[in-house]
Amino acid sequence: MPDQVGHDEINVIAGLTGNLITKVIMDKIIEKKTGWRVAFTKKALPWWLGALLLAFIVYLIARPNNKTLRVDKDTITTGTAVMGEFNDYIRISGRVQPMTTIQLSPQEGGIVEKILIEEGSPVKAGDAILILNNDNLDLQILNSEAELAEKENILRNTQIQMEQQKLDVRQNVLEYGTQVDRLKRAYEQQKALYEDKLIAKEDYLKAEEDYKLALQKYDLIRERSKQDSLYRGTQIDRMEESLENMLLNMSMIRKRKGNLIVKAPIDGELGLLDVVLGQSIAAGTKIGQINSVGTYKVEAQIDEHYIDRVIAGLEATFERQGETYSTVIRKVYPEVRDGKFKADFKFDGEQPDNIRAGQTYYLNLQLGQPEEAVIIPRGTFYQKTGGKWIYVVSKDGNKAVKREIRIGRQNPQYYEVLEGLEPGEKVITSGYETFGDSDVLVF
Repeated sequence: MPDQVGHDEINVIAGLTGNLITKVIMDKIIEKKTGWRVAFTKKALPWWLGALLLAFIVYLIARPNNKTLRVDKDTITTGTAVMGEFNDYIRISGRVQPMTTIQLSPQEGGIVEKILIEEGSPVKAGDAILILNNDNLDLQILNSEAELAEKENILRNTQIQMEQQKLDVRQNVLEYGTQVDRLKRAYEQQKALYEDKLIAKEDYLKAEEDYKLALQKYDLIRERSKQDSLYRGTQIDRMEESLENMLLNMSMIRKRKGNLIVKAPIDGELGLLDVVLGQSIAAGTKIGQINSVGTYKVEAQIDEHYIDRVIAGLEATFERQGETYSTVIRKVYPEVRDGKFKADFKFDGEQPDNIRAGQTYYLNLQLGQPEEAVIIPRGTFYQKTGGKWIYVVSKDGNKAVKREIRIGRQNPQYYEVLEGLEPGEKVITSGYETFGDSDVLVF
């Protein structure tokens, strides 16, 4: 019992103590915070959040927007921009060709019967190269000869007939002339007798009428003889002209027979002969070519980028066996194929020894006079940038920064820089394919 009472008392005292503490806390006056302490209250929390958001936005706007990439310095190639002499030339590939080439084509079609000269052999003008056979042409010649013979026979028979008609007309003229003379004498006799009153008037008038009629017939027969002579002459002229045409046609057909022998048109070298025995070849088909010997030209294909700058008269040089040879553009072809156009070069001076058609020379074509300019070495970076920008290495050599530039002319060794670089600056000239769109490269 005493222990139980003791516990009850302790609980009562604890309860009274707790109520008293609670009362004291509730009755305590809460002091209001002022000054800088207000910034650390719960009410200042939204302002802190707004300030942090504003600072983040300002950071995003103000921070440098450069994309950086780390690269190995040993994998790149650099070059230095210098002020030097820029030689405006391009390097092109040219192929040696004969100055004069004549196509070899048969004037008559036929089947290849014989090949007399092989390609690559020297030929003289008029040399027979191959012989063709054409049975149809032989048949045409036979038919033409038969037709010509027939026409000749017709002409001869017509001439004989016309000559006979001419003789007949002349005979009629003579006969009518004699009759006129006789009737004239009879008329004159009858007239004299009538005047002497020895015959009747009717006999006189009959004699006069017979004479006048014979005279009119005589005039008609002479006019007919004249017209027949003109007609026969015209007809014979036409027939003779027709015969001459047939003879000419016959001559041309026989000449066609001679065209079955294909001959060299000029002195030179049979550069190509693309035929085989038994092959059927149509007239005008290209079967080969004759190349002139001694004079050559160089044909070159040039990028269409230079078509406005390449003109006749520009000089180009090349080296062969330690010697430098000079050529000049003789002709520029305006047609562009596959992004290139063709130009012919002639030798200005000596030609290389043992020159052969088909050899390849690498020419340096001079497009303009040398000028002082800022230049950088050529490199594969140009394929990526097109000459519009380049990576410029910093002075300490630790990084490279993208910079806009403007490239003008170019030759096989250098680019001409018009804007964006100063002499002495170092740039990356190797390829940019692995750099992506990075603005800064860190080594």
